[in-house]
Amino acid sequence: MGLNLKDLVIREKTTLEAFSNKIIAIDAYNAIYQFLASIRGPDGLQLTDSEGRITSHLSGLLYRNVNFLSLGIKPVYVFDGKPPSLKTAEIERRKQIKKDATIKYEKAISEGNLEDARKFAQQTTSMKDGMVKESKEFLTYFGIPFIEAPSEGEATAAHLTNTGQAYASASQDYDSILCGAKRLVRNFTSSGRRKIPNRNTYIDIVPEIIETQKTLESIQMSREELVDIGILIGTDFNPNGFERIGPKTALKMIKQHKRLEDIPQIQEQLNEIEFEQIRKIFLAPEVAKVDEIKFNEVNYEGIVNYLVKERSFSEDRIQSTLNRLKKALEKKSQNLDQWF
Repeated sequence: MGLNLKDLVIREKTTLEAFSNKIIAIDAYNAIYQFLASIRGPDGLQLTDSEGRITSHLSGLLYRNVNFLSLGIKPVYVFDGKPPSLKTAEIERRKQIKKDATIKYEKAISEGNLEDARKFAQQTTSMKDGMVKESKEFLTYFGIPFIEAPSEGEATAAHLTNTGQAYASASQDYDSILCGAKRLVRNFTSSGRRKIPNRNTYIDIVPEIIETQKTLESIQMSREELVDIGILIGTDFNPNGFERIGPKTALKMIKQHKRLEDIPQIQEQLNEIEFEQIRKIFLAPEVAKVDEIKFNEVNYEGIVNYLVKERSFSEDRIQSTLNRLKKALEKKSQNLDQWF
């Protein structure tokens, strides 16, 4: 479901170029899930190699990271560890959505409705065994570092922005703000032209940046109060939220009462959730201690061998893509040399 703070945060449109020479901590599961959901054929099926193994995540990582590195962006991927026990209900809810979507997908295919088939296929997306391992292995060929979080990846990504090791956290989810990220970038791994379902219309998806302090000052809230707003709306740890309470109502309630315990009309529902534990997940999350974020040189031969020889990618297309990256990096190197 994800926390919906869209109506409360200050979002500013930006460009990928604005993040040149900056380290961006990417919520890895969030990004890879996007690749798996969106990189599909006309019938909604994911891309596969000659052995039938899914390659959509590798394709996404290839083209996005070539784009990032070409622009001088320094991505670091943060992978989830063990989810908090309170996330069980949300995980089960997502499983049921996938089951329902699978039935709808098969019906759409049988009716020859490829538009709906593709839409429902995206809703069946899940991380298969081995995909995380493959993604990490592939990132090493790019010289891009990754971090293993002890629990939620976005909490460690947010932590990196506070230690000054990363400029911003990148995710589609707003949870990073509650975790204390100084800056959150949305649409970072999904920017570009996108077709609107069931319409012959395309829209441009651009990155947007959210400065947490700007948002807090705008709504005159502390981070602790914003966390309570999140709990009222519904988080991954209480997915249903509170009955008939949306972002604007939640904001009004916390402005008036300051904290959940002092809102009279929600006390019965409040007793049914472990709100103190949810607060702790956001305000004092388990995070990885990172001493150094180290980037290495791109292993072009390794990328070609991995994608072409092992995963059936087109050699011409891969070489063309990597040549574009080489030229961009060489140009940046030449421009840097001019300063010395």
